[in-house]
Amino acid sequence: MRILIVSVLVALVVAACGGTDVDISDVPDLPAVTVPEFTAMLADDPRPAVVNVWASWCVPCRSEAPLLRAANAEFGDRVRFIGVNVQDTQEGAKRFIAEFGLDGFPHVFDPDRRIPATLGGIGVPITYFVAPGGEVIETHVGVIDERTLALGIDELLRRDGR
Repeated sequence: MRILIVSVLVALVVAACGGTDVDISDVPDLPAVTVPEFTAMLADDPRPAVVNVWASWCVPCRSEAPLLRAANAEFGDRVRFIGVNVQDTQEGAKRFIAEFGLDGFPHVFDPDRRIPATLGGIGVPITYFVAPGGEVIETHVGVIDERTLALGIDELLRRDGR
């Protein structure tokens, strides 16, 4: 019985990680950025930002990916969305982006988790709501739901007067 339960759990985890038949030929390698480069990117942008820390092996990240894609489609002209891929491989990251259609906003490669360590936060997923100029005004640890994301974006737009 124990072997059956373990086998079922392994099968569920493998199924949740998606297939290997996703075409990644059009997905470029994610640029590796340093913490100073990333914080400068946030500070130099006049728009508020939603920064999502994710990994291709993270099951909760898979559940929030469609929500982030939809939010970018709706608010991407007023709010900058940025993905930070951590503790992953380029191939895994590219497969995740292709599978979920996340090529509508930029992603950076941070295999050593230096960016979230600097911004404050442990684990994946993490979503940061960042005011223009780079100040983190809210951190959401764990999978984000539609309501929490909408409230965070509303607060960013309210503060920014957009």
